[in-house]
Parts: sequence; C-alpha cells; structure tokens
Amino acid sequence: MNTMQQVLIVGAVSCGYLSCGFLPATAQRSLPDPPVNDNNGFELIFDGKTLKGWEGDLKIWRAENGCLVGEVTPQAPLKENSFLIWRGGLTRDFELKVEYRVSSRGNSGINYRSVEVPGKSWVMRGYQADIDGQMRNADGMRYTGQNYEELGRTFLALLGQMTYIAEGKKPRVIASLGDTKTLQSFIRSDDWNEYHLIVRGNMLIHILNGQVMSVVIDDDTVNRRFDGLLGVQVHTGPAMKIEYRNFRLKVL
Repeated sequence: MNTMQQVLIVGAVSCGYLSCGFLPATAQRSLPDPPVNDNNGFELIFDGKTLKGWEGDLKIWRAENGCLVGEVTPQAPLKENSFLIWRGGLTRDFELKVEYRVSSRGNSGINYRSVEVPGKSWVMRGYQADIDGQMRNADGMRYTGQNYEELGRTFLALLGQMTYIAEGKKPRVIASLGDTKTLQSFIRSDDWNEYHLIVRGNMLIHILNGQVMSVVIDDDTVNRRFDGLLGVQVHTGPAMKIEYRNFRLKVL
C-alpha cells in the first residue's frame, strides 16, 4: 500500500465513509428545527371560568375573564404567603406552559413537586418558578425566571445561572445562560408573559418568552423531590395582583 492509499483510507475513516457509510450532503448539514408553538400532548388544567380542580383561600383567588386571578388588597394584607393548589394530581416529569401578568409591585410564583406544610392553610414548600413585578424590588433586580425553593433551600439558581447541587451541598454555578440585564429584557412589564417549565428527573429548566432563564441539576438526594403538588402563589408585602391564563400541562 503506497502513501497516497494510506492517506485516502485514513481520511475516509475520519469522515465516517467507511464506518457509517456515505451520507448525502443534505444529511451531513441537518440542523435542529426552529422554535414552534407546539402544544401536542398538553392538557388545559384551568377551565377559564371556575376554580374547579383548584383549592385555596377564596378571599384571594377567583376566576375572572378567562383568567385565574390572585389579588391582595390594602385592606386585607397577608401574614404569610398563600397558594392556590391544583388537585388534579401530582407533578413528576412534565412540561408546563402558562401565560401570566403581574402588577408592578407583585410577587408570585409557580410551585411544582411541592408539599403542603402541616398545620398551615394553603402554604407550600418546594421548587418555585419565580415571578415579580418591575417595581417589586428597590434595587431594580428581577427574580423572574429563577428557581427558588419555597421554605426549603431557598435560592437554587438565580436568573442566568445553570447550577449543580451535590448531596448536602449548596448550589454551585457551573455555567452562565447570559448576562443578567440582557435576560431581564425578555421580561415584559405590565403585559403577558409565557412561562415554559421542563422538569425531567433531576433537571429543572425555566424558560420565559422563549429564553432559558435558569437550569438546576439537583443531585441532593436528601432534599430533592421527584413528585409533588402544583400551585400558584401570592406573596406577603404590598397590595398586588397576579393573573394566569392558558394553564397547560403535559406529562412526560
């Protein structure tokens, strides 16, 4: 075998022609499909008219104009955070899509794989996809998109962070998902936003308006949960209003 033959064979193997067979040029350049609004497999879990299938404090929560509404008034401030809990089953591996609109000083969140706190009414502990209004925080910081564990390990991943949690350890940042200010620009103030949660095994992905905001890989076997309740929150503090619509759940 001469040198030229050796070069040709090595080149063919490295390109995959001998090991995998020749691939047409179009197959070699195959790319992922662009984003689409794919709702296949999703089921509505809020009927837009009543709170059927949900339980919480009816002084706070109501169905109105196709929306699930939570409102805290100056006349009836909260002493602790309160949740409306979905009674249609447990969340395990799932995708969730929901649109929300929050008042400028509002603070809310979507809890999943969570539990009710014993001895408390409408209080939950567990993973939360955070939501806040543009004037909620004096420093102007936005927490929408982060992963916060309510009444648990607290901040699991801030906006723009991908974190890893080892057993018994604090979350550790392993990658950046983008500049915080750039990511905040995806949050629409005084308008509708769409949350998309992808939760599978120990990976928890929070997407807002098509942008990945936070990712958690939870290997803390003592504290993590693989199933639990779904609920939405109104937070203590100033008067606020949160509206949700088009609540869709897909079991994976």
